[in-house]
Amino acid sequence: MQNVKFKMQNFRSIVFLLLTACCSLLTANAQIAVKGETVWTMAGQPITNGVVLVKDGKIEAVGPVSSITIPAGYRVLNAKVVTPGLIDAHTVIGLNGYLNQPHDQMALDGGGSVQPELRATDAYNPEETLVSWVREFGVTTIHTGHQPSALVSGQTMVAKTWGKTVEDATIVPTAMIMVTLGDAANAGQGRSPGTRGKQMAMLRAELIKAQENAKKTEAPRDLRSLAWISVIKREVPLLINANKAQDVISAIRLGSEFKIKIVFDGAAEAPLVIDDVKASGYPVLIHPTMARPGGDSESLSMESAAKLMKAGIPVALQSGYEGYVPKTRVVLYEAAMAAANGLSKGDALATITIDAAKILGLDKRIGSLEVGKDADIAMYDGDPLEWTSHCTGTIINGRVVSEVIR
Repeated sequence: MQNVKFKMQNFRSIVFLLLTACCSLLTANAQIAVKGETVWTMAGQPITNGVVLVKDGKIEAVGPVSSITIPAGYRVLNAKVVTPGLIDAHTVIGLNGYLNQPHDQMALDGGGSVQPELRATDAYNPEETLVSWVREFGVTTIHTGHQPSALVSGQTMVAKTWGKTVEDATIVPTAMIMVTLGDAANAGQGRSPGTRGKQMAMLRAELIKAQENAKKTEAPRDLRSLAWISVIKREVPLLINANKAQDVISAIRLGSEFKIKIVFDGAAEAPLVIDDVKASGYPVLIHPTMARPGGDSESLSMESAAKLMKAGIPVALQSGYEGYVPKTRVVLYEAAMAAANGLSKGDALATITIDAAKILGLDKRIGSLEVGKDADIAMYDGDPLEWTSHCTGTIINGRVVSEVIR
């Protein structure tokens, strides 16, 4: 009798696994029609009464309902407003967790001031609660990694906010290398660096060494050297957190000297040196609006995004790094605040969709609702930039990963 029970339990387990696998396969290859009273494609003007067809994880068609026939068998989802999946241009979630305890704070290693070899993919937890939390607001892609609290804290990565493993979620394993200038980068207690001059000297020393290594027939194979060589070869940008105007200028000087790629992070006082920033050609990931306006960030302004965009500087918004609870902001809120402080609604949405995708070099794949791109879609029951609106559904790679039935 016990043997029969065991066989039955085993049989049920096998059936359950098979059903789960089949459901997963069907969901991954789902055929979906997303209808919206307003569809922001971010590839032109918004479409009134539009529809987005999804097949095999990609966008199959997009346009007015009057011109697109929804094939039989497609699951139809309805929303007031439809947008591309949102992109957080810089965060630390997945490395830092919601508990705010040492065991889930992996975005900073205190072992040294310069550690470009630390890979975000080795510290990223795709099932961290904060990842699923932002997904429920329509965030489908995050640029995440080591935090701006050391001169060189480590690497960043780009991931979708869905997946059981790092491999499932990752789009770009090594996106940028995190560098911090200013007070936050000083080690303190007599340790190096202790001044802005020492910060720049340490960075120059690393880059000069990398230039020499890159010229060798057999370049060094240690992790640190490989990281710096990728910067010198312009394969990987430096993501430089610089808030004071003097640090912004120092970063521009460094970039010009070594002909490297740079993306500015934070840049609270960028509007004070706006001509220099524009001339550099470097994009800016604006600080979160709710960052504390003190220290190097004492001059931050909610109008920064509008000012920089008006000057023709590429801009995206970020949730940023939080050293206190709550452990993350949501870029949808950041866009709403930018729209209330000088940006048009379309431009505000662009900073968390297509403009963010361009800065990350992924605009051919994500950031807009266009045929052939990843089917990453966010659905809302009202204007997504209004406080009273809710995200009613999120689709990633053609899979419905979050849904609210009302």
